[in-house]
Amino acid sequence: MIETTPVSVVPARVAHARDIHRLVVYWSERTPVLLKSLGQIFETLREFVVALDGDTAIGAAALHIDWADLAEVRTVVVSPDHQNRGVGRKLIEKQIEIARELGIERVFVLTDKPAWFAGLGFGPIDKADLPHKVWRDCVNCPIFTNCTEVALGRDVN
Repeated sequence: MIETTPVSVVPARVAHARDIHRLVVYWSERTPVLLKSLGQIFETLREFVVALDGDTAIGAAALHIDWADLAEVRTVVVSPDHQNRGVGRKLIEKQIEIARELGIERVFVLTDKPAWFAGLGFGPIDKADLPHKVWRDCVNCPIFTNCTEVALGRDVN
């Protein structure tokens, strides 16, 4: 059984930007998480929710609206000290709740952890169905031509 960490998941505030950036830098050096500058974190801060342990953000996830009925859950990062404790699940559940409140019908992820997302109700989708995403972000990714990430989606209802 996975031990859960008691955390609160809340909309990110300016005070959380440096924690988010620290986590993004850490994971971008180890996984396909795209590196974002601190400035990019500030510019997209309203997309993020954070998992808090006290005043420290130990995890974050962004929800980027791509179209009237579609949003991407991205930049999902959890502190290595809090892995496998339910923090990531809580972040995703919060972003799904926000998507539902916004009236978004479907969310997707691009990930190298498809089994983990499958456990949260995501299923395979064709990357070709995500043209806005591919041409907006993926074409600028350093591993674009050798990408091993898979696309997964789920209905929000």
